[in-house]
Amino acid sequence: MNSAKVDALRIGAMALIALALLQILWHVWLAPPPTAQLWPTLALAVMPLLPGLWVCLRNLRRGVLIGGIVCLFYFCHGVSAAYGDPAVRVPALAEITLTLIVIGASGWDARHYKRKRTQAPLPPGEGLG
Repeated sequence: MNSAKVDALRIGAMALIALALLQILWHVWLAPPPTAQLWPTLALAVMPLLPGLWVCLRNLRRGVLIGGIVCLFYFCHGVSAAYGDPAVRVPALAEITLTLIVIGASGWDARHYKRKRTQAPLPPGEGLG
């Protein structure tokens, strides 16, 4: 693998970790829910990130890809929180930034990813009819 691609994937994995830590910080300290709802809220905020982080341990490319897919939901959450609640605008903007880093790292890797050819290409004009 190219060094720039590996660096992009590592940055994406670090952004996933930072996003998980941001969720913990956000829901425990910055804007905690009522005490009875803390653990369900925290689980709902952090659990979707865990499969991507777990897969990163074995396959960095797939882990960041899974994390990027999950980050689309966190991006939507960040936009709605930044727009709707001025009290949490800063962590929401941080959430948006981290999700864009993860998605961008996955896209940067995919842009340079080349698969091995499994089959010879068909000559021009064949295979259409």
